[in-house]
Amino acid sequence: MKLPRRSAALLLCSLTGCAAVGPDYHPAQNSAVTAQPSFLGAESSLVSEQPVPGEWWRQYRDDRLNHLVEEALLANKDIKVAAASLARHQAILSEVQSAQDVKAGAQAEAARARLSGESYLLPVALPVTNLGDAGIAVSYQFDLVGGMQRAAEAAGADLEASRAALDLARISIVADVVLSYTENCAAGEQLDLARQTLALQLQNHAAVARLVSEGKKMKVDLPRANSQVEQARAMIPVYQANRKVALYKLAVLTGHNPADYPRTVADCARLPALSSAIPVGDGVGLLRRRPDVRQAEQALIGATARIGVATAALYPHISLGFSAGSSGILEHLGEAPTQRFSLGPLISWTLPGNLEHARVREAGSAANAALAHFDSTVLKALLEVESTLAVYAGDHDRASELRHARDEAAESDSEMQTLFRAGRLSYLENLDAARRLSDAESALAIADATVARDQVRLFLALGGGWGNVD
Repeated sequence: MKLPRRSAALLLCSLTGCAAVGPDYHPAQNSAVTAQPSFLGAESSLVSEQPVPGEWWRQYRDDRLNHLVEEALLANKDIKVAAASLARHQAILSEVQSAQDVKAGAQAEAARARLSGESYLLPVALPVTNLGDAGIAVSYQFDLVGGMQRAAEAAGADLEASRAALDLARISIVADVVLSYTENCAAGEQLDLARQTLALQLQNHAAVARLVSEGKKMKVDLPRANSQVEQARAMIPVYQANRKVALYKLAVLTGHNPADYPRTVADCARLPALSSAIPVGDGVGLLRRRPDVRQAEQALIGATARIGVATAALYPHISLGFSAGSSGILEHLGEAPTQRFSLGPLISWTLPGNLEHARVREAGSAANAALAHFDSTVLKALLEVESTLAVYAGDHDRASELRHARDEAAESDSEMQTLFRAGRLSYLENLDAARRLSDAESALAIADATVARDQVRLFLALGGGWGNVD
């Protein structure tokens, strides 16, 4: 039979040996997206272009927070799930790599049987006898076109993607722990301020009630004072609930039931503060560091390798086998008449048709989709960092303005108290100045909590917390 030119070329390639089929992965050629040298928001004094530290949460210099993070990294259930997935992919890689090993086996069999006479073209019944068979077999499959090599590359990429997924789980859990700790402390601070506000409103209510009873104020002022008291009291359960939710989150994040929340941080009433400007690095470091980007790139590497796996199916498969043993009457095993052996190659080939070529096209399309996903992941990572930087700067400026307003309110309250002690100001006017100061402090506390959350989200967007490569 005369083979088609393409089929003959495939056969020749298999017999003589060719480079691994399918495209090789080259990062610079596979992506149209390039990292920007520096972030647009890096010009702010709030950040620096120093490399992002791995254990960024230690910049808060808070031992209780450090302990919670360490506990979460050891006990968090989501991290354990990701770690188990990584172990599974390690086993899969070992399984794929073992396909290139020499296979060896042995077998032995003994039976009392009667063989069919007609199977030997004898018109008689053969006697019942003891039969035996024992031997060994060794085989090796040649990877002439690199199909097994590409399969190992794909499995290795899956392993690295799983490793990136574990890193992603770790930095996400760390960010959640710091964020929950921040929310717990913010709720404690706001709760203290709410109680101070309630105390001032109760003082105001008592003063109004006294003046009404003395006929110095109208009765309509008393319901207004009552309303202000109830509004102040209504905020306390909100902050208490926020604190409980944050503590419950910390319990689950550290591998405990919500009822076993960390009592050691339940009294926190002051936001953790960073000891220096946030180091953000540059765009190149971001793309090398962020686990989701690494995960998307490994998916692209695996998809590229699977083009080679599908292409290798178009070629013949060649293996070399050797077997030796002894077969015959059980009592004669090992004697020359029962000995056997064979040595030689085995070539198997299914002529490629539409199915095989369709699988190659399918693998190519999957690689194109993986490339688009990688580019999209890179762009979203850059967008997330720039957006978080912009929000952080804006919220920080807002908190700065509110801090100025609080300072002005504090100065006004001090002057009012001086005038009140000198008898030049009424009690209600002095109390009103104190309420304005309390409101300013409450607004500032909320703004500071927002800034603290922005800081955590920025570290998360930067991919800080694991696998630092800068």
